[in-house]
Amino acid sequence: MVHLMFMIIHMEKILIIFLLIILLLLSIKDLFNTTKALKIDIKYFNGAKKLKKIEKGDWIDLSANETIALKKGEFKLIPLGVAMKLPDGYEANIVPRSSMYKNFKVLQTNSFGVIDSTYCGSSDEWKLPVISMEDTIIHKGDRLCQFRLNKIQPSVEFNTVDNLDNISRGGFGTTGKN
Repeated sequence: MVHLMFMIIHMEKILIIFLLIILLLLSIKDLFNTTKALKIDIKYFNGAKKLKKIEKGDWIDLSANETIALKKGEFKLIPLGVAMKLPDGYEANIVPRSSMYKNFKVLQTNSFGVIDSTYCGSSDEWKLPVISMEDTIIHKGDRLCQFRLNKIQPSVEFNTVDNLDNISRGGFGTTGKN
């Protein structure tokens, strides 16, 4: 009987330790949770389409916020209808949607747009710089480009050297065509 009581007390201690470990793990899980949504303050201009993350993919579509007719060769900054206060430590990167040229015959002139965290004022509307390759019309609400957030580059310190002591690849474009 004493032996049975000793086993029960010992099992209770193990159970209490196990429960404490579980509670500890549950309390620190948020430290390692990288899927928590970032909060972004956003201002919409002139009835702009509300942003939402697309179901498939990691990027967020941006739309034209006015109807624009472009002639072949014409450049235009297309208003996207949003201004944002990005989270600390992040920037936004804007690229064309894969269908932008097919649907509208325009190219993003800077190839890759960067919105840094200081572009966050109430009148800092995001715009897409394009050049038209053919006469075209872009309507208000047409999805043109997409963006994602990236962490900003960490602090960098350059160290000047005379030689990098690595094997050179042979120059630009030397890995082949196929």
